[in-house]
Amino acid sequence: MNKRVTIHDIARMAEVSSATVSRVLSSSTYPVSEKLRTKIQNLAEELNYIPNMIGKQLKTDKNMTIGVIIPSISNPFYASVMLGVEEIARKSGYHVLLCNSLQDGKLEEAYLQTLFEKQIKGVIISSISENKKLMTHLIDLGLHVVVIDQKIDLPSVLQIEFDYRQGGHMAASYLVEQGHRRIGYVTAPFDRPSRNHIYQGFMEAIHDFGIPFEDEYLQVSPEEKGLYDGIFEFENGKALTRKLLQLPEPPTAIFACNDLTAFGVINELNAHGLKVPEHISVMGFDNIEFSQMITPALTTIKQPDYEMGKLACNRLLEKLKDGSSQEIEVMLQPKLIVRNSVRSLN
Repeated sequence: MNKRVTIHDIARMAEVSSATVSRVLSSSTYPVSEKLRTKIQNLAEELNYIPNMIGKQLKTDKNMTIGVIIPSISNPFYASVMLGVEEIARKSGYHVLLCNSLQDGKLEEAYLQTLFEKQIKGVIISSISENKKLMTHLIDLGLHVVVIDQKIDLPSVLQIEFDYRQGGHMAASYLVEQGHRRIGYVTAPFDRPSRNHIYQGFMEAIHDFGIPFEDEYLQVSPEEKGLYDGIFEFENGKALTRKLLQLPEPPTAIFACNDLTAFGVINELNAHGLKVPEHISVMGFDNIEFSQMITPALTTIKQPDYEMGKLACNRLLEKLKDGSSQEIEVMLQPKLIVRNSVRSLN
């Protein structure tokens, strides 16, 4: 059959009412003879019956799907977050609908609108849109929102944050403690709170140690155009490293805003015949899985990405269950992961 089978088709073949078929297939406790129950179940299996979940959701006002909006699944950090979200959702009987905003605020808003139109009651989001008018409106209409990674100053949302400032401070402190004084800093544009906070923490540590920091050691890429993904991060690391190597006194260590950028830094240093960490040390931020697979293994700052996804999903499902509007803010802490890409000059 090319036509989708409905409960009405099964009812007609079983010579019973559609309500009876619905009760049997939804495992209702409504009394039905075992013979009739078996007949209906066999017909449903033979006809490859697939329930109309949207229709069921409209009747019960209960949706077992949550939405997730992230900048890009191509970034291993967000891929790990998604695994955490899916683990909790799966154990709780929920499905996950993933949306990639691709660094486009208008696309992010379009996804929010679409998810709400599909009767989805809860969304986990790493938002890059500066316009929060639509999100505020949907929250007022009953949408439950958990924010990860990037903070949003809105009431009635759950915030799962990461202490980026402390992570930046930790990275600079470690490099200085290893004897480095000429430290390069390479980053994508400061168009996200997270990047600003990493830089602020980094500079606070530099000042705390009384280390001079020359402006040319800060290399920031121009505003990115087109799709923002891992390839951009990698190429950005290469391009900014070339600029640092052109300085009269290149840095002895380079800190990258994330691990993917750090991979580009290492690649470019190798292309110039410079070994890591013998000639120049490199440090990243995120601790994605690949950071321990490259040579040398990358010293970095760990973000609990997988744990963030699990926590965000748990919090959202709790909110969907009890309807609590209490604002909750959780700040996850960084951890220094020491591997082989930083050399001690002491």
